[in-house]
Amino acid sequence: MHSMSGTFGYAAPELAYTMQVNEKLDVYSFGVLMLEVLMGKHPGDLITYVSASPVTAHDILLKDILDSRLPIPRTRMEKEVVLVAKLALACLHTSPQSRPTMRQVSVALSKQRPPLPNSFHLISLGQLFDVNHLTS
Repeated sequence: MHSMSGTFGYAAPELAYTMQVNEKLDVYSFGVLMLEVLMGKHPGDLITYVSASPVTAHDILLKDILDSRLPIPRTRMEKEVVLVAKLALACLHTSPQSRPTMRQVSVALSKQRPPLPNSFHLISLGQLFDVNHLTS
């Protein structure tokens, strides 16, 4: 029997009704942590907003959620930031079965990054929601 230990705000929402501890809970927590690193604060309101209506995520630009205390990433780092944000959102998918495994996350982080589809400053969170293509 597994028991839950962790910090409120990092646990996947389904834990409240399933009370089953599994790898997908860890994946969710990792997604929260990745977003927190990018944002410089816990992403609670953003997670709630995006989870409630993923379509509205197209209204939020990635650059606008980044920690404002840090400079906007330079060209070399833009692909890295986009990938981390994309992986974070995939890890936070409302359906546990649709979340990647930690192995998939690890593989995606270690692969060569393709060119960005458009300007970093125009990428919305909604564009990052395709969990089937973690590295594209």
